[in-house]
Amino acid sequence: MNQPDPTTSAAPSSAYPSAPDGLTRDTAGTPEALRRRRAEALGRLARGVDLVVIGAGVNGVGIAWDAAARGLRVALLDKGDVGSGTSSWSSRMVHGGLKYLEQKDVRLVRESLREREWLLQAAPHLVKPLRFVLPFYRGNAHGKAVLRLGMVAYDVLSFDKTVDHHRVYSKEQLLRLCPGLSPDGLQGGAAYYDAQVEFAERMVLETAIAATAEGATVLTYAQVDEILLSGDRVRGVGFTDRLTGERHEIAAPVVVNASGPWVDQTLAAALGERAGVRRMGGTKGSHYVVDPFPGAPDQAFYYEAHRDGRPLMVIPWLGRYLIGSTDLRFDGDLDSVRSDEEELAYILEETNRIIPSARLTPADVRYSYCGVRPLPYDADKPEGDISRRHLLVDHAPDVIGLISVIGGKLTTFRGLAEEAVDEIMARRSPRLPRLSRRWTRRRSATARMRLPGARALDLDAFAREFTASSGLPAASAARLVRVYGTRAADIAALAAADPRLAEVVDEATGTIAAQVVFAVREEFATTIADVVARRTMIGLEPDLGVPALERIGAVLAEHCGWDAERVERDIAGYRTYIHRLSEIG
Repeated sequence: MNQPDPTTSAAPSSAYPSAPDGLTRDTAGTPEALRRRRAEALGRLARGVDLVVIGAGVNGVGIAWDAAARGLRVALLDKGDVGSGTSSWSSRMVHGGLKYLEQKDVRLVRESLREREWLLQAAPHLVKPLRFVLPFYRGNAHGKAVLRLGMVAYDVLSFDKTVDHHRVYSKEQLLRLCPGLSPDGLQGGAAYYDAQVEFAERMVLETAIAATAEGATVLTYAQVDEILLSGDRVRGVGFTDRLTGERHEIAAPVVVNASGPWVDQTLAAALGERAGVRRMGGTKGSHYVVDPFPGAPDQAFYYEAHRDGRPLMVIPWLGRYLIGSTDLRFDGDLDSVRSDEEELAYILEETNRIIPSARLTPADVRYSYCGVRPLPYDADKPEGDISRRHLLVDHAPDVIGLISVIGGKLTTFRGLAEEAVDEIMARRSPRLPRLSRRWTRRRSATARMRLPGARALDLDAFAREFTASSGLPAASAARLVRVYGTRAADIAALAAADPRLAEVVDEATGTIAAQVVFAVREEFATTIADVVARRTMIGLEPDLGVPALERIGAVLAEHCGWDAERVERDIAGYRTYIHRLSEIG
């Protein structure tokens, strides 16, 4: 495959290449600057665009990036923050879909493996190889011979990979490699590589930043509540600015509904009776974060649950472990989904069975998180058999110019986006000649591009040089590279210009004040929740970032001009937000 070339991605270091007129970088994060910036964005959108994308999850930002890179005028809207929905609540894996082989979906496995390799090259600061151990147990639904065959097929389908091939181990070898594994019924196992994206939120954010660099307009906290029609044709969208309560319209001949598990809700709110049949049949997946425990592996486990045979994982993550996940049909409130006690008991039971010395109890869980997979509705199939392949639903002839995205994964978002923009061009060119002329000028270029934090070809060399020259404590410098990649240099420059911004605001991670200011000035952050949970990433620590809230509020007050009332309101809002993580109901 073509390797990403950093010279082909014109993404600048910031999401906003220049401050609004009359404002300097020093004032670019103030409430007045943010209001003017939003007003300018609304002014651009009022002139109309070629494409509106609803939903700034990983699929939505990918579509916006691909379309903008082809020269289209794109608006990307989300009712919340960038990446604040399902994209934040996955298992944080970039994987080839080993389990899809069981469904005989070879095409999806190959696509996933190809995109996994692209991400390893395009975002090496965020996506890193991770070794998995797959134990073979007597009595499993999938026997030893079948699993070994699956490993061979996985290697064959990833012929262009840069990670190692799988290895097979006898029982004795595997127990030496993973002494915590239960020996009962163990027949050996295999080890293979996939990849992990520790900060999935940052991957979504950087894709949104790449989209703005190509000319897309990203507007968060903008809830689309109407798809405007002229007869049976789309003519735009109406949305409510959740920050001001004001209503706005954007003219556009094509709308992509990429709102994840909210697809049906978006259609119902925007189209009413024209929404049509149910499209989404999401399943809930709950994950639990625990500290290192007796028998905990130094690599990931991928194993078969004893109770029901579904695949489960024990994954090293941020110095702790992510265990899960469940797979249950969900028809409740998508905005308040959380784990329940039955799910927790199931995951702890299976983890303690595969690692008997763990003896995990509910008290060992630091926090949980839960998301709903945006799967196609299929009332007849068991949850595990529902296809993980994405669908592009054309709502013509009922509504011409509207596409809904069903499904999709972190791993394959770029390929999905390329396909979506290709499909829009192919299906609509006879009806929309103006757009056809634009589209046929350029093919997708994203497979040759990198995300903004991967501007250096040798990230390790950049990290060494940055740590030595940044003037920051080693822990803070390492954290910056881990979260921002080469964009760490932009944050270090802020800290160098104002020593107060070099002060640490979170001791657990070494996060500095400059990151808080950078989040507001350059990365679309509008609330303290945005800063903590999806920019600095301290919200993923066991304390959920709570000890740093007051200091972050003080930084925003001192350097961005936020008043005490706003800071207090935002801190209270963040505390409400984390209830779904700290409580199991």
